[in-house]
Amino acid sequence: MHPVTKESPLPALGIGIVAIVLVALALRPSIVSIGPILPRIIDAFALSHAQASLLTAIPDLLMGLLALPAPWLAHRFGRDKTIVTALAILGVSTLIRAFAPDVLALLLSTVGVGAGIAVTGTLLSGYIKVNYPTRAAWVMGIYVTGLSFGSTLSAVITAPMAESIGGWRLPAGIWSVLGLLATLAWGYVYWQHVRTHDASQKIVVARAPLPWRNALAWRIAAFFACINLIFYAMVTWTAAVFLEHGLSSSMAGVLLGCFTAAFMLASPVFGAYSKSLDRRVWLVSSAVITLLGLVLMTVAPLWAPVPVIAVTAFGLGGAFTLGMTLPLDNTANASETNAWTAFVLTIGYLVAATGPLAFGYLRDVTGSYASSLHMLIGIAGLMIVMACWLKPASH
Repeated sequence: MHPVTKESPLPALGIGIVAIVLVALALRPSIVSIGPILPRIIDAFALSHAQASLLTAIPDLLMGLLALPAPWLAHRFGRDKTIVTALAILGVSTLIRAFAPDVLALLLSTVGVGAGIAVTGTLLSGYIKVNYPTRAAWVMGIYVTGLSFGSTLSAVITAPMAESIGGWRLPAGIWSVLGLLATLAWGYVYWQHVRTHDASQKIVVARAPLPWRNALAWRIAAFFACINLIFYAMVTWTAAVFLEHGLSSSMAGVLLGCFTAAFMLASPVFGAYSKSLDRRVWLVSSAVITLLGLVLMTVAPLWAPVPVIAVTAFGLGGAFTLGMTLPLDNTANASETNAWTAFVLTIGYLVAATGPLAFGYLRDVTGSYASSLHMLIGIAGLMIVMACWLKPASH
């Protein structure tokens, strides 16, 4: 009986990696797919640029607001059951949004999208911490690569699909399929834990206090906020920026696909090579690369748009991977990781929600995207400064 007991967790760990990938694939297309079809949605509902930005700002906002109660939900209902429910909400809301008859339905279904992403993303970090404690950065790299691959698929496929059928609803709703697959995958993880009476379930849902008085947690949250403010502003408006410069809708969608693809490639690179807990050299490097790409995109948008977009995304993808790893680096157990992750996501995404909105607002009041891009350049410069102050705590 002893050999069976020792070997039984191993298949669950392999299943966990597969489930992490499937969940990661589902967590971004419902947001990223909006960018390539945003002009069509603006025309369909007669929205201003600022109003249209709510389609990505609302998920960002909820990813911040709902990160705080996510650990409590896991404690009350169980981590895996909570994740399964959140993924189901994400899939259903994505489908409903595609059939929204008016602006209110469009925004309410977007609320459901944001809620599903928020709860799932917060609780996955605790799962990684307890199941892969010695390879957290590597597994987080896999997770972020999955996020980026899902983003790339939706960025590349959505615009051509919209052009071929002459509408935005099917391209917006088809990504609900990924939500369904993710729900089934994590449902199997939940069933495995129930069947094997996995003790890690209890460890993961244990509660730890939020690090409100921890200065390092605030610095990590601020750095993470800058990363995501730039990311969601770029995801929302990159296609529109290059459309305004005269590129076709398909080419603008390809550029967005290049952005998400380069973001994806950066994740395993930075995750694999950043092996020390003191990741400041890599954090500064990622911020410098991001700044370089944004400057080139602003001063010469049509000079070499594909490599410029790729450079920007590569730096941002590296920063995101390491930013997601920082709460794991600075906590001692899964309950602390959940608390720090919830805190960082709350602060980070609440600030990041202003990115698409501010970008669109500046476009409305100035008549061009130049001021919007200057804003992102300033934030990338701030990332360089903050990265120098992210020396890890010692346990």
